Amino acid sequence: MSAAPGDPLIGRLIDGRYQVRSRIARGGMATVYLATDQRLDRLVAVKIMHGHLADDSQFKERFIQEARSAARLAHPNVVNVFDQGQDAESAYLVMEYLPGITLRELLQDYGALTPEQTLDIGEAVLAGLSAAHKAGIVHRDLKPENVLLADDGRIKIGDFGLARAASANTATGAALLGTIAYLSPELITRGIADTRSDIYALGIMMFEMLTGEQPFKGEQPMQIAYQHANDSVPAPSSVNPDVPAELDELVLWATSREPADRPADARALLEQLRETARSLATSIVATGPQQTMVLPPLSTYQPSTAETTVIAPLTTAGARAAAPPADPGTPAQQLMLAAPSRRRRGIALMLIVLLVAGLAALGGWWFSAGPGGTVTVPEVTGASEAEARATLTDSGLIVLEPSTLEYSLDIEAGRVIRTDPAAGTALPRDAEITLIVSQGAEPTTLPDVRGVPEADARAALEDAGFVVAEERSEQFNGEIADGSVLAVRDAGGQGLEPGASSFRGTPVSLLVSVGAIPEVRGLTVEAAQAELARRGLTGVVESNVFDNDIANGSVIGYSAVPEIVAPGDTLGLVASRGPDLVEIPDVTGETISDAIEILEGAGFRTPETLDTNVPRLGWGLGVFGVQRTEPAGGESAVRGSTVQIVARY
Repeated sequence: MSAAPGDPLIGRLIDGRYQVRSRIARGGMATVYLATDQRLDRLVAVKIMHGHLADDSQFKERFIQEARSAARLAHPNVVNVFDQGQDAESAYLVMEYLPGITLRELLQDYGALTPEQTLDIGEAVLAGLSAAHKAGIVHRDLKPENVLLADDGRIKIGDFGLARAASANTATGAALLGTIAYLSPELITRGIADTRSDIYALGIMMFEMLTGEQPFKGEQPMQIAYQHANDSVPAPSSVNPDVPAELDELVLWATSREPADRPADARALLEQLRETARSLATSIVATGPQQTMVLPPLSTYQPSTAETTVIAPLTTAGARAAAPPADPGTPAQQLMLAAPSRRRRGIALMLIVLLVAGLAALGGWWFSAGPGGTVTVPEVTGASEAEARATLTDSGLIVLEPSTLEYSLDIEAGRVIRTDPAAGTALPRDAEITLIVSQGAEPTTLPDVRGVPEADARAALEDAGFVVAEERSEQFNGEIADGSVLAVRDAGGQGLEPGASSFRGTPVSLLVSVGAIPEVRGLTVEAAQAELARRGLTGVVESNVFDNDIANGSVIGYSAVPEIVAPGDTLGLVASRGPDLVEIPDVTGETISDAIEILEGAGFRTPETLDTNVPRLGWGLGVFGVQRTEPAGGESAVRGSTVQIVARY
């Protein structure tokens, strides 16, 4: 465990209490540090959310959820969470520090475990999981990475970041959460998790412990998800013939495709696992080597009052062989006769002790400082090349020259990325080892993929060395075709300009067009809402207005369209009330000028020329009377339409 070079948090005092000492691990959501709780003077693990996620309420909520879920559990097999808070812009959790390794690291080092080891680890995990299920908590992210094996033998479950209250209908949301290799069929197909989903994940872990591999494999995550949803998990013995039939049955029960066919919760599986362990232990005793028989003590054979009896040796059948009685002589004679025998036995015992001690010392030297000794490769990641060479040489290894250089986005130039063989590997003393040293991040340039189909854009970005996230954002756009890229974003969600300088290994994500917003003018309200729903939008009628062209109950258009519209948004609709009909005033007998004023006041238009030969010039005299209008007075017409005046002359 070494400090991360250049990490600004190393040495920092978090919230006036936790002094950060070194970095333990880094994940996609947070980094875990070793720290000292200065108030209680103890080592703790502090999990600090990445700064660029500070504005994401979903990640913050997941942090708080982890603290609340774990805090409700007080069990020897669950990692304790001591504290949770906010320091500067980052949320943090303070957890129990457990020096050791994860189950994932154990599997990487040893491959398949024995049935006894699998049962021991499974029992500990199920005991902690039982406490969670009893408290109404579903873990939802059970995997070997979240099972901690402490140096002192304790086994604990950690990382309740995806935990939720258990119910028959606990859903994961719009996207699958958890690790795909351990997701149950119902999580993949329906997005629903309960206690039996944790049982399925534990069954997959037991399969992996017994066989050294996962039951389903694929080049893409969706291939693995499809197998979980449609195929049954095979028996572990089909991969490892040494797996007992009892453990086959236990794994197949836990990984049944139908939740109803699995154990109801961790307690039910724990009871069966313990029964299976007892059954296997009995079977091993019955069929294995016989136990050592303890002979009764010498006091059992009481001497007679008349004379000393010689106990005959046991035959192979366990019966005493017959022996003639012997005359022991006087007590003094017995002691004289026994003295040389005792002396010889003492000398022989002393020689045996000296020989065993010598062999033990020789063996200790041979397997420690001697040629037969082994060395565990120390962890030197992040150290300078000179420091790493000194550490490895002091450990009894030979460091090859020159070191191998590699680009690294995370390790600064001149510092060690890893060793070959890896840290933790047991090697013979004076074995050769290679240092892989960072030469810094490899520069690259962001290609212009705007308007390019998503698959082609991903290929271009990956060729340029970028790590493109599987998840992408979507947005409506009338200029960029559906399925083509609108923008490339960095890990913080900020858009990146084409041609910008960057480094290989930089994570990016895509903003992809889903085409133009649907055209809904002239559709009925119901049809418009259905069309919007088909495209992932919601339509809500916000106003109803008269419209001479759109029928009553149909949509005129959108009330106001935001600059950015994404699937899941809501758009306001303007619905038509049909034409605005108004009754035409009766202006018969009125002068032309009065008639025009009345009609226009009612919302109608009058033509420039009357239906007579009288020019407009004479209208202002008001001497001409109105004979009728077309349409006639009293009839209804659309507001704003033209009414023709017919004058008398």
